[in-house]
Amino acid sequence: MIQTSLNLKHFENTVNPVFANHETFHPRFGWLKKGFDTANKNPDIFSQDDAPVRLGVGKNMVRAISYWCSAFKVLDKNNLPTRFGEKLLGNNGWDVYLEDPASLWLLHWNLLKPTCEAAAWYYVFNVFNVFRDFDFTKEDILAGLKDYINNFNKTIAESSFIKDVNCILRMYATQDLIRDNSPVEDSIDCPFNELGLIRHFGKNYQFKIGAKANFPPSVIVATCLEYASWASQGRQTINIPSLLYDEGSPGMVFKLTESILCAAIETVAKEFDTIVLSDTAGLIQLSFPDSPEILAEEILDKYYNFK
Repeated sequence: MIQTSLNLKHFENTVNPVFANHETFHPRFGWLKKGFDTANKNPDIFSQDDAPVRLGVGKNMVRAISYWCSAFKVLDKNNLPTRFGEKLLGNNGWDVYLEDPASLWLLHWNLLKPTCEAAAWYYVFNVFNVFRDFDFTKEDILAGLKDYINNFNKTIAESSFIKDVNCILRMYATQDLIRDNSPVEDSIDCPFNELGLIRHFGKNYQFKIGAKANFPPSVIVATCLEYASWASQGRQTINIPSLLYDEGSPGMVFKLTESILCAAIETVAKEFDTIVLSDTAGLIQLSFPDSPEILAEEILDKYYNFK
């Protein structure tokens, strides 16, 4: 499939223009663990005739589980465990049954980071509604998504856009306020509702900007360091505005404010003295060691092992 870096100057293969591969099913409780464990034993499971029996779901759900395991990057294209998948869901993993909301934030980040296999998700959180505090409707997203797809020089059926937008809103909007015509079972049993990233008011929606009660500083800082590992071009610093407002940044993906981001860095810096938040001539920067991705993993190891 065609891949493009879009507006991220220093990124390659940021987004793969994949749409509606979820078979209209959002990720449900237990799916990622079930798919990860089953594929770990048999990487060919998703293409086998007995997959619905082995996984205990319908045929279309088998394809959805396969897609989500790949999109969240817990399995690779060969259905083999990724390093992230092993660290999170493997034997002695950080949170094998996804009981800690921190893990949902990590999965949300992994869904959207390069290479993102959920183009509509990338658009909604990184490109759409740039001013972030505006109300918007489902129709607003659909209109913008149609323009966004022109970046890929690829023809996509409008029905695929609609399926993706409906799925996104079922995943992230407060479930008891959803008033579409979806069956009841399609608007429940989605763990990502817990993140509280999208509010729903009648026909309007709004991103929740700023603090989230279930979002630990360790995950914020770890994702900032991972982002810096590919965005800082080898430098050992990255500007706070870049972490907040650049396309694909933690600030955009998580809808953070400067005060929340800086507070998280200051909290984690008390335990990891290699992290420094500095203010030079009014420019606030995060400084880190030569290997920010290694430090990010160390921060997460400590969070999960000593929380």
